[in-house]
Amino acid sequence: MLDRKFVNAKIMDGTGAPWFRGEVAITEGRIVDVGRTVAGEAAETVDLGGRVLAPGFIDVHTHDDLAVLRDPSHAPKLLQGVTSVVLGNCGFGGSPSTPERHEDLVRYVTPVLGPMPSGVWHEFGQYLDTLSTSPSSVNAVSQVAHGAVRIAVMGFENRPATTAEIERMCALVSEAMQAGAIGLSFGLLYAPGCYADRRELVAVASAAARAGGILNCHIRTEGDTLLDSLTEVMDIAEAAGAPLHVSHLKVVGKRNWGTIGRALDLIADRRARGLDVTCDIYTYTAGSSTLLSVLPPWVSAGGSADVMARLADPAARERIRRDMEGNLPGWDNFAGMLGWDRVVISGVESEANRRLEGVNIETIAAERGQQPIDCMLDILLEENARVTMILHQMSEEDVKAVLRSDFAMVGSDGIPLETGKVHPRHYGTFPRMLAHYVRKERIMSVEEAVRKMTSVSARRFGLAQRGLIAEGAWADLVVFDAEKIQDIATFEDPRRYPAGLDGIYVNGRLAAQGGTPSAERAGKLIRHRCACCGPQDQLVCN
Repeated sequence: MLDRKFVNAKIMDGTGAPWFRGEVAITEGRIVDVGRTVAGEAAETVDLGGRVLAPGFIDVHTHDDLAVLRDPSHAPKLLQGVTSVVLGNCGFGGSPSTPERHEDLVRYVTPVLGPMPSGVWHEFGQYLDTLSTSPSSVNAVSQVAHGAVRIAVMGFENRPATTAEIERMCALVSEAMQAGAIGLSFGLLYAPGCYADRRELVAVASAAARAGGILNCHIRTEGDTLLDSLTEVMDIAEAAGAPLHVSHLKVVGKRNWGTIGRALDLIADRRARGLDVTCDIYTYTAGSSTLLSVLPPWVSAGGSADVMARLADPAARERIRRDMEGNLPGWDNFAGMLGWDRVVISGVESEANRRLEGVNIETIAAERGQQPIDCMLDILLEENARVTMILHQMSEEDVKAVLRSDFAMVGSDGIPLETGKVHPRHYGTFPRMLAHYVRKERIMSVEEAVRKMTSVSARRFGLAQRGLIAEGAWADLVVFDAEKIQDIATFEDPRRYPAGLDGIYVNGRLAAQGGTPSAERAGKLIRHRCACCGPQDQLVCN
């Protein structure tokens, strides 16, 4: 007998083909039959009443590395219809680590990943083992983060790595790949990734590539020198022999809006020349990051005490002011490109500053009777530099252009903090794709949008036999009403779950229904080239 049969479904199979009315049968977590009609009795028959049945959405750009452990229901993603997440992005990760530099790693990741657990994952494989033995409601695949690797070897030192240090970093990447990492991520905007030179970056990327891994890059700049930064990572990928994925492709700054086509053309040209390069994008015109990333990179060098000392030092503050009022080469001056009114505090640690969440720096500075730069530096001092922000930085037409491109897929880039006014993308990215860009703006068909959120992503990030409604595929499925699906989260009230999604199934088990997670924790850790399973790619381990 079948475990479950879906009938009267509008099937969008993830390939982009037109939907068809049909039935789907699942047994033991997998799809066993798809067609106009499916034979056989089932323990449960679900009549979808003409609603869409699609593969579960895959969030290719998350910072959920610790969130899936803190709250295994992972409701902000699950209730969007997300059934799989890609971890370890932008150079941020909780492992590898060393006891002597663990506090540096905590300082680095906490504003983006949220609180670190007690204890240290010295080896990346230990982190994956924790994911494997603590299943969440969603599947997960992880990259190893260059930022964590560099911190483990040399902390936040602002200098090129020595040959011995590069060899150690390569060994850590190789160990992570052997343990099951899908690839390596760079965060070249952030310290310490921004301190790495080409020699180091090519070497660590090569270590990942030799094990069949992907290179995933938050590029160095996304504003005035976007094309230079894209060229840099494409050159690194070519030299390393690695397939390349560009994180959250965009162009920042009002003076640059309308020029994203040049970046898309540059990628298309490299693809035509043989480089396997893709990108992702979130479905909003605002981004989110750490407030520290507004400052010149030199400010973040050294340990936490060094950073805090600079923030308080009048001479260092004057240097910061000069750099932000000038034009520091190779650095995105977000405040200069956007204006302080577009830099919004989204998360702080202290209750004393909680009222600042959701307010822009220009307004806070006026209330305090300060210049915006001094106001920002004081907030960082007050919060031990652990502050997140939202940047209203992109144009709607540029977002549409990237979404339409043949090599783009969807990722939320949500920051899963438990307090503050987080970016609404953590709760609404995938429903917004269907509600805003498909139903309202009509930039593509529903079927094509589903393809960009499912099979394209699964193929790129090695989630074998996922992202499709096909015989033999894992039964990660989402049921939604194409006319009613809607993101509800806003910048003012971001922790609101979307509407119009009905049933969400992970590995054949009901994970959520009617906007409420079930007690099931059916998600699996997916390892790349898992040592215990042999040399085949993308096998599932428990």
